[in-house]
Amino acid sequence: MTKQKDPERNEIKFLDQFVDFAASQRVLEIGCGDGRLTWRYVRSVGYVVGVEIERGDLRVATIDRPSDLADKAVFANADSIHLPFSKETFDIAILAWSL
Repeated sequence: MTKQKDPERNEIKFLDQFVDFAASQRVLEIGCGDGRLTWRYVRSVGYVVGVEIERGDLRVATIDRPSDLADKAVFANADSIHLPFSKETFDIAILAWSL
């Protein structure tokens, strides 16, 4: 049996208390891991870029990404110090469980 993280959905409940997601917002999720949190809010926003340093986690996030979200959620291999975006702007930045 696989251990399920946050089955009570506390992460998204607390995130919703501090972030007002809107359909047009561009979100940068630093330390997106396997996309576990990404899938909980992505349908509420305009666009998500998830960055993660662990390639294995990115592979899982890409494989698990629903096909209808391919243009709405993208992932990049990067760390939070050297983001690969020189001219991108984001409305929200999320750092969940990131070091």
